[in-house]
Amino acid sequence: MKWEGLIAQYRDFLPVTDKTPVITLREGNTPFIHAPFLSQKIGLDVYLKHEGTNPTGSFKDRGMTMAISKAAEKKAVAVMCASTGNTSASAAAYAARAKMKCIVLIPDGNIALGKLAQAMIHSAHVIAIRGNFDEALTLVKDITSKYPIELVNSLNPFRIEGQKTAAFEICDFLQHAPTFHAIPVGNAGNITAYWKGYKEYHQIKKTGLPRMLGFQAAKSAPIVDGHIIDKPETIATAIRIGNPASWKSAEAARDESQGLIDKVTDEEILDAYKLLAQKEGVFVEPASAASVAGVLKLHNANFFHGQKGSIVCTLTGHGLKDPNLVINNIAQPVVVEPTLQSILKEIGI
Repeated sequence: MKWEGLIAQYRDFLPVTDKTPVITLREGNTPFIHAPFLSQKIGLDVYLKHEGTNPTGSFKDRGMTMAISKAAEKKAVAVMCASTGNTSASAAAYAARAKMKCIVLIPDGNIALGKLAQAMIHSAHVIAIRGNFDEALTLVKDITSKYPIELVNSLNPFRIEGQKTAAFEICDFLQHAPTFHAIPVGNAGNITAYWKGYKEYHQIKKTGLPRMLGFQAAKSAPIVDGHIIDKPETIATAIRIGNPASWKSAEAARDESQGLIDKVTDEEILDAYKLLAQKEGVFVEPASAASVAGVLKLHNANFFHGQKGSIVCTLTGHGLKDPNLVINNIAQPVVVEPTLQSILKEIGI
């Protein structure tokens, strides 16, 4: 079947009508990859839902096609968001498609260059503030409540509606729900959305329900620590958030699914980041690796002992979003003379 985008595919589950102009880049239908190395290590079937293959390179496109389509239905001329990077890239692309103005507030110096470049090339009006994401979001909420500009952060309920479709795709592929679903948690809209999707499929007796496993970065873990983090820190910039907009609904997803929300260190994230690339052939941005880091942490604590079934790990963004991390922290090319002898020596022949 020809893929026309997630609104066309799951229209019956989405709040759209014949009056909704569908703004799409054919997002969704992302790869569902079996992970043999992780499966053998964990002892369950591990699958990777690679959302980094969406049009702008992250899961944000799922929610943005809905948010911008509904903004177009209202005949909005401008949209606005706060962003650590991926939201800005997605909002800018879909706004360009819809011929809308896009305004983005970002924390100065705390956004990966790949993401910033995307927002800029799509002609977004990007404003960097001397503050963090949470301060940027507060400003966006204030401005959009007073002026005729549509807020397209995950506080926009249409974002959650679009993002829930990833759960549908997983169930459609497996023909059932996974046993566990592991996911990075930053602003917490994604864990909220997946759980909503799983519940909707369950309500029509299509599938069962997984246990949701959410993972925050250790120094940006307000849900785990039980309080707002004023100055969140982590190498995984996409989840460097100290006061998640979807905090309560993330806790609901955790509790209703009998799951958990835990935290992983930057070292654990980087180890999972390298493992995914070197053992499974999948290159993701650091925040994406939080889901796998969390699964490995639970495995080491014997959490999965005696369990059967499957684990799905959401990989939220592509590795090319933040290529500097590799060059600055992982590896650099070896430089040799342009001779056969020097090359053979380097490769051990």
